[in-house]
Amino acid sequence: MPSGQELFKFEPPQPIQGYPELHWAGKHPYNSTQYYPAQCKESHGKAKDGWMNRLYWGDNKQVMSHLLRELRGKIDLIYIDPPFDSKADYKKKIEIRGQKADSNSTSFEEKQYGDIWTNDEYLQFMYERLILLRELLSDTGSIYLHCDWHKGHHLRMVMDEVFGLGNFRNEIIWGYRTGGISKNLFARKHDNLLFYSKTEDYYFNTQYYRSYQQKKYNFKGVDDLWDEEKQLWYHNSICRDVWEDIYPIGTENSERLDYPTQKPEALLERIIKASSSPGDLVFDCFMGSGTTQAVTMKLNRRFIGADINLGAIQTTTKRLLGIVKKLNTKLESNDKYTGFEVYNVNDYNFFRNPLVAKDLLLEYFEVSPSPKSKYYDGEKDGRMIKVMPVDRICCRADLEGFLSALPYKTFQKKLVENPNDVTERITLYCMGYESDLQAALQKELSKYNVEVEVFDILRQKKDLELKRDSEADITIHKGKLIIKKFYPRNLMQKLSLQKTAVKDDWRVLAESVMVDFYYDGAVLHPTITDIPEKNELVKGEYPIPKDAGTIRVKITDLLSESLEKDI
Repeated sequence: MPSGQELFKFEPPQPIQGYPELHWAGKHPYNSTQYYPAQCKESHGKAKDGWMNRLYWGDNKQVMSHLLRELRGKIDLIYIDPPFDSKADYKKKIEIRGQKADSNSTSFEEKQYGDIWTNDEYLQFMYERLILLRELLSDTGSIYLHCDWHKGHHLRMVMDEVFGLGNFRNEIIWGYRTGGISKNLFARKHDNLLFYSKTEDYYFNTQYYRSYQQKKYNFKGVDDLWDEEKQLWYHNSICRDVWEDIYPIGTENSERLDYPTQKPEALLERIIKASSSPGDLVFDCFMGSGTTQAVTMKLNRRFIGADINLGAIQTTTKRLLGIVKKLNTKLESNDKYTGFEVYNVNDYNFFRNPLVAKDLLLEYFEVSPSPKSKYYDGEKDGRMIKVMPVDRICCRADLEGFLSALPYKTFQKKLVENPNDVTERITLYCMGYESDLQAALQKELSKYNVEVEVFDILRQKKDLELKRDSEADITIHKGKLIIKKFYPRNLMQKLSLQKTAVKDDWRVLAESVMVDFYYDGAVLHPTITDIPEKNELVKGEYPIPKDAGTIRVKITDLLSESLEKDI
């Protein structure tokens, strides 16, 4: 049987052009925020061993490339719940705070992420990240990859290739009974967890099934008997590789955060307890709603999380702050791992909206737009400009769509007419790129005498003024910080398009307000964290300490977009 690399023809991961610094200021990336419980203020939230948990907003491939310098072979447990290639767009319902539904709409849906790939793109994407994850994993560490029927069989082969067939431990079946039932096939009611270790010397702690809740069933016959047997089987029994005692997140579940593909805490609790000890380091680079981080914090482990979706960062941050608040009453010292930092990798706030980002880039670099062109976004100095995806680094897989759409018949005609002349000059604008990208592009187009270059936006935008989508009117009056108005422009535009009714109160558009009364000019340490319950509103007025210095205010709207402003 061919190996995974032969079967799927994986391209080995290439270094990222101009990295691994990633434009991070010294040891940390730009725009970091530090959260810590009150008891830990003097140590800035660090436990006694100096550790501070971290969340990264950005491409996890970039994040892991950076982490290798510090944490190669030091992560004890990895859990990932990557895209399943489900061919679906996942959306989150955005509801206006403090308003009851009436004849006018008070909510709309916002796309969180898309899970639509070609087979080769998806497997290449996963292969490159699994290679980095293996390098980060300790010799006694384990990795759990969460998948389902869409790509589970392919991912099993990729995992064999990266981690070695001999390090495969289990394929765990997580079964459940939720959702609809098909009449045309056996209902697909399970997910798969691929469990691999780094070496044969791995940590494992035996787990037991949860006590099965006693229920009365009205069915007659075999089903009744099966349920009674299952109740006995689950009572204090050692876990096998089929888990049916953990329920998914239902609509009435207290854990529910209305985040697509959210997993139950009980599932992560079993994994974390089985393959790590208190104080161990747990990593999840597709963190979504932050279930891994939430359970890790509760179980007194350390964590690192990453996600490219801004909604995931905001959801996880709010969730962890809620856990910190509850744990604070139980903290006896600052040796618990409740402090955490949030980093924005490569100024991702600028590229929140890809369409807006493209227009800003064309304007800033004085590119003449080509709105009617099928192939290019504009022209500058005799070169045709193409803006590649701005929410991630550019890799060879991104070139396929661009190359397939080029006017090769036109190139060929020009080549016949003037065989010694350049037929076209093309420049790609990228958010960083793999080191062999330009060479690969040039090789593909050399037979047509096409001249190509790759332009790194991140390296060339040192003087780029980042335009903010939000504005706020904030004043100081009688010893209080008062937010008078808040204008989240992207959100207001969406509400206008959705014809959503909004009261004349800016607070209905705000998800949270954070204030640092002692801002050091680099890292936000919120002194006040105002995150109201779902149907409540932020206060909007906050007393100022007498010894306050520079004040930094961060207002986050319902789309998870934030405005930060110094007072």
